[in-house]
Amino acid sequence: MYLLKTEPSEYSFDHLERDKETVWDGVKNPLAQRFISQMKKGDLCFIYHTGKERAVVGIGEVSSEPYKDSNNLWVVRVRPVKRLKRPVSLEQIKRIEGAKDFYLVRMPRLSVMPVPKEIWEAILSLSS
Repeated sequence: MYLLKTEPSEYSFDHLERDKETVWDGVKNPLAQRFISQMKKGDLCFIYHTGKERAVVGIGEVSSEPYKDSNNLWVVRVRPVKRLKRPVSLEQIKRIEGAKDFYLVRMPRLSVMPVPKEIWEAILSLSS
């Protein structure tokens, strides 16, 4: 389970739903690159809108094994699974027990990160 950040004015969950699948690319941070390289086809991922929204808005699924693009960066293909009934804001996530150790809180500029099972379940609970 992962979280993928995107600036909604550049590529939003709406775009992902419209496109039905996309290559998750443009990630250069070495730690985020490592996380992409560890993804497996079928892994679920939260789609998080940055900027003014700062919220988890939907769930995607990794639809390919990681591979290197023409820039020698790790990428995966992602398809939409579902939009959350209610977005879950960063402020709500920060109030989840144990969230202070979550990469989204600890390293807010990181664009790809694993999501611990307890945090995943708490976000799902807050979204319904």
